[in-house]
Amino acid sequence: MRSHGSLFIATALLECGAGLALLGSPALATWLVLGVRTPSPEALFLGRIGGAGLLAIGIASWFARDDRGGRAQQGLLRALLVYNAGACATLLLAGATSPAAGVALWPGVVLHIVMTIWCVLSLRASPIARGTSGNTSG
Repeated sequence: MRSHGSLFIATALLECGAGLALLGSPALATWLVLGVRTPSPEALFLGRIGGAGLLAIGIASWFARDDRGGRAQQGLLRALLVYNAGACATLLLAGATSPAAGVALWPGVVLHIVMTIWCVLSLRASPIARGTSGNTSG
């Protein structure tokens, strides 16, 4: 049975880093991604909530790294696919409609495209997605 440990480790490192950055300095993250130098207090508040969510995704991914194809791992893979596709679409929309973009916007788009593809490939390779049981016991 194939493990998706590398995807989960990469996700854990990336999302924990992004989550901690948003929790610690949402103004800096907003400037790097969107080019906004002075975000509103409300934007900072929402940035911190988003940071907590990203940290949670990173922690869940870290603990799923050694799972061997269970249903919880498959659920997390599906959730990561939705998150990465949604983040990619949102960042693309920001880049297409905003006159100002930060230096991290387009690298963020590329990163989320890569992660979305990785999630799709991981799901296609999983035994549950192919309709076979993930249980290898006799």
